[in-house]
Amino acid sequence: MSGLMGKLNQRAAERGIPLSVHIDLTWACNERCVHCYLDHDDHSELSLAELRDLLDQMAAAGVFFLTLSGGEIFLRRDLEQIVRHARLRGFDIKLKTNGMLAGAKEIAWIRELGVHQVQISIYSHRPEAHDAITKVRGSLHRSLRAIRLLRDNGVHVVIACVLMKSNATDFDGVQSLARELDAEFTIDPTITPHWNGDRSPLSLNISRDELSQVYSKESLVGDVAAFRALPGPVDDATLDGTPCSAGHTSCYISPHGNLYPCVQFPLPCGNVREQAFTRIWRDSEKLREVRAIRARDLPVCSGCGHVGSCSRCPGLAYMEGSMYGPSGADCEKAFVRTGLPTANMLRRSGLVQISL
Repeated sequence: MSGLMGKLNQRAAERGIPLSVHIDLTWACNERCVHCYLDHDDHSELSLAELRDLLDQMAAAGVFFLTLSGGEIFLRRDLEQIVRHARLRGFDIKLKTNGMLAGAKEIAWIRELGVHQVQISIYSHRPEAHDAITKVRGSLHRSLRAIRLLRDNGVHVVIACVLMKSNATDFDGVQSLARELDAEFTIDPTITPHWNGDRSPLSLNISRDELSQVYSKESLVGDVAAFRALPGPVDDATLDGTPCSAGHTSCYISPHGNLYPCVQFPLPCGNVREQAFTRIWRDSEKLREVRAIRARDLPVCSGCGHVGSCSRCPGLAYMEGSMYGPSGADCEKAFVRTGLPTANMLRRSGLVQISL
């Protein structure tokens, strides 16, 4: 996180302001990605009127950054009206879409309304690999067409590449595509369990050797030696730190109005159809519990040498059994990055960690 964003988040946390909100407008989708963690059935999505009211409440609460995602957001015929109302309320907007339904008309209003960013997932530069992941023939061609139209209209585009076994070696090709299209590029080596608790998608995770190759690319991680260096000593400031922004300055709202700390943290905290957004944000006992957690409160992770540098996700830890526990996926990333086993790995193997 940049210095400016870090200060902004710190001040928002001090003042109890929900700086960033992610709303899934729908879980319906025209793709069936093999790694998707969402339920695609319709369970009575928030209406346009409900969303307008919610956006008004969020603006009054101090929300600034707004992510609109799905499912596929362009399956909502009222998407332009939703975005237009959000821009009237002054939100900085990011749209997440596969782009397949975005034509010249849609991109014209995206440009007109000053949407800050559009993120589109591209899994491979090879059509057969990308289309096998989305399960839609021709999907790569259609997503790339949208990216070209967006860039031709001056819209900032981020190409996101989730890595899994079937595309583990394709990130160079996707990054080259991003350069060719003058788009930003981001990569994610983490597969998330399904929201219903099904952990079978985790079988798609790339191997340690493949992850190590990712962590050895300067174009992805910057200074490789610094990125892969051993963690420094753990001090009180680190132990008194909060795990991440989830529930502190950000939250997630499902298409059905359920509010959670994060899209990867399925801890129900309230429903905006039943309570005002601000009341949930301020008074939810579950959110208060999340906000009270400090690194020193984590029984395993507080004694880990990686505690100050690990990307531990409390949501993934929650899905593994406890939001106070370790996140296996992040333990794996910390180990591959540095070669130093985590406290969780040592505990499971019956070994004892040696202090640095």
